[in-house]
Amino acid sequence: DVQLVESGGGLVQAGGSLRLSCETSGFSLDDFAIAWFRQAPGKEREGVACISNREGTTAYTDNVKGRFTISSDNVKNTVYLQMNCVKPDDTTVYYCAAIVYYCSGNAGGYDYWGQGTLVTVSS
Repeated sequence: DVQLVESGGGLVQAGGSLRLSCETSGFSLDDFAIAWFRQAPGKEREGVACISNREGTTAYTDNVKGRFTISSDNVKNTVYLQMNCVKPDDTTVYYCAAIVYYCSGNAGGYDYWGQGTLVTVSS
C-alpha cells in the first residue's frame, strides 16, 4: 500500500530554517512527482513546491521561491522541503502528496496524501 508520512514540523522563529521530510513507501519515486501543499484552517489548499523525478524538474509557488527548496533522496524514498527565511505567514499544516509522473498545481489531481505536519513560525 502507498504511504506518505510527513515529519519535521515544529516551532521556529521568523527568519530561521526548518526541514520537512516526506517518507514514502509502496511505490517508486522514479514514476511519481511529489509535492508539498499547505492549508490553513478555512483557507484553500496551496501548492508550495513539487519535484518530478520523471522529468527531473522542480516547481515552486512565487510565495516561497528563493526561500524553500524541494529535493528527493531516491535511495531513502524521501522528499524534503528545506524552509529558509521563514515568515509568520508560513505558519500552517504542510502536507506531501504524490501524483503519477508529473507535477501539478491542482491538489485534486494528486493520488496520495500524507497526514500533515504543523509548522509554526513565531514573530
